[in-house]
Amino acid sequence: MIPRAVAILALLTAFAAPVGAAPAEAYPSKPIRIVVTYAPGGSTDVVARLLANYLTESLGQQIVVDNRGGAGGIIGTEIVARAAPDGYTLLFGTAAGLSINPLLQKKVPYSIERDFTPISLIVVNPQVLVAYPGLPANSAGELIKLARARPGQINYASPGVGSPNHMGMELLKSMAGIDVVHVPYKGGGPATTDLISGQVSLLFNSIPSVLPHMKSGRLKALAVGSAARSPAIPEIPTVAEAAVPGFEYETWYGLLGAAGMPRPIVMRLNDAVVKALRVKELEQLLRAQGSQPRPSTPAASASAIAASRRLAGSTYSPRM
Repeated sequence: MIPRAVAILALLTAFAAPVGAAPAEAYPSKPIRIVVTYAPGGSTDVVARLLANYLTESLGQQIVVDNRGGAGGIIGTEIVARAAPDGYTLLFGTAAGLSINPLLQKKVPYSIERDFTPISLIVVNPQVLVAYPGLPANSAGELIKLARARPGQINYASPGVGSPNHMGMELLKSMAGIDVVHVPYKGGGPATTDLISGQVSLLFNSIPSVLPHMKSGRLKALAVGSAARSPAIPEIPTVAEAAVPGFEYETWYGLLGAAGMPRPIVMRLNDAVVKALRVKELEQLLRAQGSQPRPSTPAASASAIAASRRLAGSTYSPRM
């Protein structure tokens, strides 16, 4: 009779459990998808795939990178916003997609504050200010003096209106009190090509994108936008130390899920990301391309994203 009573009690307990509930200890029990909102091959995609390899080992399940480019990142971002909050569809979020796009679009089909659960920052990417070698300025200070002497006569490229590259230069313009003309392109490749040929004079870009051209002499670096010098190019001073005290601009990547993810799953993912980014081999791979690992708690991630959005809001103007 006792075994039969135990069996009945176990059956009743099973029926009493919420439908669809799964113990956090069982997560993950199937492959996880990370949505990247840009096409394969770019720096965002490269970092996402590097991280995915290490998360696959840490979590014991395959991590699938799903590139869903288009509409400035809105398409891929909406996929995650509408996904089930079960931790199996995640967003490889960027400063451009989460901080800038909502300011440029009259309406986006999701709310950054309400529709996502921050998990961890992944990396920050210092931007480097590069110039056409023929520009008669070899530092940020010389550039500012030149721009003040020639207002509206120097131009700069960006991969498009509202891109982090655009925002970085607009912030520099505002803080330095200079007037340089924006020339938007349909991507970083065409912008860099025209900079190398001298069609434009300046470009703020991520270090991995322009480092080969700096080494070959086809571009010259004037300064980095981060608060501290980049380990990838330690000989290049920051904008703040060279010319504009207090200037700081860098982009970031982070991992997010849909709103309402159970706390144990969020922390399981956070723990896996933090451990992966502390693996020496991965850290070296990221730093070699100019990215700086920045694992963080979910709360710190949320704060960083909010701060990034405030900065974008204070920098962006419809007149750009």
